[in-house]
Amino acid sequence: MHASESLAAAGETSAARPKPSFRWRVVDIVVGAVVGVAMGIVFWAWGALWGPISAPFEALLPGLQAAPAALWVLAGVLGGLIIRKPGAALYVELVAATVSALIGTQWGPLTIESGLVQGLGAELVFLIFLYRVWNLPVAVLAGAAAGLAMAINDLVLYYAGSSADFAFVYAASAVVGGALIAGALAWFAMRGLASTGALARFAAGRSARLVD
Repeated sequence: MHASESLAAAGETSAARPKPSFRWRVVDIVVGAVVGVAMGIVFWAWGALWGPISAPFEALLPGLQAAPAALWVLAGVLGGLIIRKPGAALYVELVAATVSALIGTQWGPLTIESGLVQGLGAELVFLIFLYRVWNLPVAVLAGAAAGLAMAINDLVLYYAGSSADFAFVYAASAVVGGALIAGALAWFAMRGLASTGALARFAAGRSARLVD
Protein backbone atom coordinates (compact mmCIF):
# COMPACT_ATOMS: atom_id res chain seq x y z
CA MET A 1 0.00 0.00 0.00
CA HIS A 2 1.35 3.43 -0.95
CA ALA A 3 1.85 6.13 1.68
CA SER A 4 -1.02 8.16 0.23
CA GLU A 5 -3.34 5.15 0.47
CA SER A 6 -2.25 4.55 4.08
CA LEU A 7 -3.04 8.16 4.98
CA ALA A 8 -6.40 7.91 3.29
CA ALA A 9 -7.21 4.71 5.17
CA ALA A 10 -6.16 6.32 8.46
CA GLY A 11 -8.36 9.30 7.66
CA GLU A 12 -11.34 7.03 6.99
CA THR A 13 -10.71 5.16 10.25
CA SER A 14 -10.54 8.33 12.32
CA ALA A 15 -13.61 9.70 10.55
CA ALA A 16 -15.48 6.51 11.45
CA ARG A 17 -14.76 7.15 15.15
CA PRO A 18 -16.94 10.06 16.25
CA LYS A 19 -15.42 12.34 18.83
CA PRO A 20 -17.04 11.97 22.26
CA SER A 21 -19.74 14.51 22.99
CA PHE A 22 -19.46 16.25 26.34
CA ARG A 23 -22.99 17.66 26.18
CA TRP A 24 -25.24 16.23 28.86
CA ARG A 25 -28.41 14.47 27.73
CA VAL A 26 -31.58 13.88 29.71
CA VAL A 27 -30.71 10.19 29.92
CA ASP A 28 -27.32 11.08 31.45
CA ILE A 29 -28.99 13.10 34.19
CA VAL A 30 -31.64 10.45 34.88
CA VAL A 31 -29.29 7.46 34.92
CA GLY A 32 -26.77 9.39 37.01
CA ALA A 33 -29.50 10.17 39.52
CA VAL A 34 -30.66 6.54 39.61
CA VAL A 35 -27.10 5.30 40.20
CA GLY A 36 -26.59 8.00 42.82
CA VAL A 37 -29.79 7.11 44.70
CA ALA A 38 -28.96 3.39 44.65
CA MET A 39 -25.44 4.07 45.90
CA GLY A 40 -26.80 6.47 48.51
CA ILE A 41 -28.83 3.65 50.02
CA VAL A 42 -25.71 1.47 50.01
CA PHE A 43 -23.76 4.31 51.65
CA TRP A 44 -26.40 4.66 54.35
CA ALA A 45 -26.40 0.91 55.07
CA TRP A 46 -22.57 0.91 55.22
CA GLY A 47 -22.72 3.77 57.71
CA ALA A 48 -25.32 1.99 59.83
CA LEU A 49 -23.02 -1.04 60.08
CA TRP A 50 -19.82 0.98 60.30
CA GLY A 51 -19.02 0.19 63.95
CA PRO A 52 -18.80 -3.60 63.53
CA ILE A 53 -17.15 -3.21 60.11
CA SER A 54 -14.41 -0.82 61.17
CA ALA A 55 -13.63 -2.21 64.62
CA PRO A 56 -11.51 -5.22 63.51
CA PHE A 57 -9.46 -3.07 61.13
CA GLU A 58 -8.88 -0.40 63.76
CA ALA A 59 -7.94 -3.04 66.34
CA LEU A 60 -5.43 -4.57 63.95
CA LEU A 61 -3.81 -1.21 63.18
CA PRO A 62 -5.25 2.25 63.95
CA GLY A 63 -5.92 4.00 60.66
CA LEU A 64 -6.49 0.80 58.71
CA GLN A 65 -10.25 1.40 58.93
CA ALA A 66 -9.89 3.82 56.01
CA ALA A 67 -9.61 0.82 53.64
CA PRO A 68 -13.25 -0.35 53.97
CA ALA A 69 -14.34 3.30 54.22
CA ALA A 70 -13.35 3.57 50.56
CA LEU A 71 -16.73 2.06 49.66
CA TRP A 72 -18.05 5.57 50.21
CA VAL A 73 -16.14 6.87 47.19
CA LEU A 74 -17.37 4.19 44.75
CA ALA A 75 -20.33 6.18 43.42
CA GLY A 76 -18.25 8.91 41.81
CA VAL A 77 -15.97 6.52 39.94
CA LEU A 78 -18.89 4.38 38.78
CA GLY A 79 -20.84 7.42 37.64
CA GLY A 80 -17.87 8.75 35.72
CA LEU A 81 -17.26 5.40 34.00
CA ILE A 82 -20.89 5.10 32.92
CA ILE A 83 -21.74 8.66 31.86
CA ARG A 84 -18.28 9.73 30.64
CA LYS A 85 -19.01 13.45 30.72
CA PRO A 86 -17.34 16.29 32.65
CA GLY A 87 -18.87 16.52 36.11
CA ALA A 88 -20.37 13.02 36.10
CA ALA A 89 -18.22 11.68 38.94
CA LEU A 90 -18.96 14.72 41.10
CA TYR A 91 -22.69 14.63 40.25
CA VAL A 92 -23.24 10.97 41.10
CA GLU A 93 -21.12 11.07 44.28
CA LEU A 94 -23.02 14.15 45.48
CA VAL A 95 -26.39 12.55 44.79
CA ALA A 96 -25.33 9.45 46.70
CA ALA A 97 -24.01 11.49 49.65
CA THR A 98 -27.15 13.63 49.73
CA VAL A 99 -29.46 10.61 49.73
CA SER A 100 -27.43 9.02 52.51
CA ALA A 101 -27.59 12.22 54.56
CA LEU A 102 -31.33 12.62 54.02
CA ILE A 103 -32.03 9.07 55.19
CA GLY A 104 -29.92 9.84 58.23
CA THR A 105 -26.31 9.23 59.19
CA GLN A 106 -24.25 9.93 62.28
CA TRP A 107 -22.21 12.48 60.30
CA GLY A 108 -25.18 14.65 59.34
CA PRO A 109 -24.68 17.40 56.74
CA LEU A 110 -20.94 16.73 56.66
CA THR A 111 -21.82 13.64 54.63
CA ILE A 112 -22.66 15.93 51.72
CA GLU A 113 -19.42 17.87 52.16
CA SER A 114 -17.51 14.58 52.10
CA GLY A 115 -19.29 13.59 48.90
CA LEU A 116 -18.25 16.84 47.29
CA VAL A 117 -14.57 16.33 48.17
CA GLN A 118 -14.54 12.66 47.17
CA GLY A 119 -16.31 13.32 43.89
CA LEU A 120 -13.76 16.00 43.04
CA GLY A 121 -10.94 13.53 43.69
CA ALA A 122 -12.26 11.10 41.08
CA GLU A 123 -13.23 13.91 38.71
CA LEU A 124 -9.67 15.25 38.68
CA VAL A 125 -8.29 11.98 37.30
CA PHE A 126 -10.90 11.80 34.53
CA LEU A 127 -10.08 15.41 33.70
CA ILE A 128 -6.35 14.66 33.48
CA PHE A 129 -7.17 12.07 30.81
CA LEU A 130 -9.46 14.62 29.10
CA TYR A 131 -12.51 12.38 29.57
CA ARG A 132 -11.28 10.10 26.79
CA VAL A 133 -9.66 7.11 28.53
CA TRP A 134 -11.91 4.76 30.48
CA ASN A 135 -9.90 1.61 31.03
CA LEU A 136 -9.18 -0.28 34.25
CA PRO A 137 -5.93 1.58 35.13
CA VAL A 138 -7.69 4.94 34.89
CA ALA A 139 -10.56 3.64 37.03
CA VAL A 140 -8.05 2.46 39.63
CA LEU A 141 -6.32 5.86 39.59
CA ALA A 142 -9.67 7.63 39.98
CA GLY A 143 -10.54 5.41 42.94
CA ALA A 144 -7.15 6.03 44.53
CA ALA A 145 -7.51 9.79 44.09
CA ALA A 146 -11.01 9.73 45.56
CA GLY A 147 -9.66 7.70 48.49
CA LEU A 148 -6.87 10.20 49.06
CA ALA A 149 -9.39 13.06 48.97
CA MET A 150 -11.49 11.19 51.54
CA ALA A 151 -8.45 10.67 53.77
CA ILE A 152 -7.40 14.32 53.70
CA ASN A 153 -10.94 15.44 54.45
CA ASP A 154 -11.34 12.96 57.31
CA LEU A 155 -7.97 13.79 58.84
CA VAL A 156 -8.89 17.47 58.89
CA LEU A 157 -12.47 17.08 60.16
CA TYR A 158 -12.39 14.01 62.39
CA TYR A 159 -8.77 13.26 63.26
CA ALA A 160 -7.25 16.70 63.76
CA GLY A 161 -4.13 16.47 65.87
CA SER A 162 -3.57 12.78 65.18
CA SER A 163 -0.03 11.46 65.02
CA ALA A 164 1.97 11.36 61.81
CA ASP A 165 2.01 7.55 61.94
CA PHE A 166 -1.77 7.38 62.16
CA ALA A 167 -2.19 9.92 59.35
CA PHE A 168 0.16 7.94 57.11
CA VAL A 169 -1.60 4.62 57.75
CA TYR A 170 -5.01 6.23 57.29
CA ALA A 171 -4.06 7.92 54.01
CA ALA A 172 -2.29 4.84 52.61
CA SER A 173 -5.22 2.60 53.54
CA ALA A 174 -7.66 5.01 51.91
CA VAL A 175 -5.64 5.12 48.70
CA VAL A 176 -5.32 1.32 48.47
CA GLY A 177 -8.95 0.80 49.43
CA GLY A 178 -10.03 3.44 46.94
CA ALA A 179 -8.01 1.84 44.16
CA LEU A 180 -9.44 -1.63 44.79
CA ILE A 181 -12.97 -0.97 46.05
CA ALA A 182 -13.90 2.25 44.29
CA GLY A 183 -11.67 1.83 41.25
CA ALA A 184 -11.45 -1.82 40.22
CA LEU A 185 -14.87 -2.75 41.62
CA ALA A 186 -16.53 0.18 39.85
CA TRP A 187 -14.90 -0.79 36.55
CA PHE A 188 -16.04 -4.40 36.79
CA ALA A 189 -19.52 -3.26 37.86
CA MET A 190 -19.70 -1.00 34.81
CA ARG A 191 -18.60 -3.89 32.58
CA GLY A 192 -21.20 -6.14 34.17
CA LEU A 193 -23.98 -3.60 33.57
CA ALA A 194 -22.81 -3.10 30.00
CA SER A 195 -22.93 -6.84 29.32
CA THR A 196 -26.64 -6.89 30.22
CA GLY A 197 -27.45 -4.19 27.68
CA ALA A 198 -28.46 -1.73 30.40
CA LEU A 199 -25.91 0.80 29.12
CA ALA A 200 -26.81 0.50 25.44
CA ARG A 201 -27.41 4.25 25.17
CA PHE A 202 -23.97 5.05 26.60
CA ALA A 203 -20.47 4.89 25.18
CA ALA A 204 -19.67 2.54 28.09
CA GLY A 205 -22.09 -0.03 26.69
CA ARG A 206 -20.90 0.32 23.11
CA SER A 207 -17.20 0.07 23.98
CA ALA A 208 -17.86 -3.02 26.11
CA ARG A 209 -19.52 -4.74 23.14
CA LEU A 210 -16.55 -3.89 20.93
CA VAL A 211 -14.11 -5.40 23.42
CA ASP A 212 -16.25 -8.50 23.91
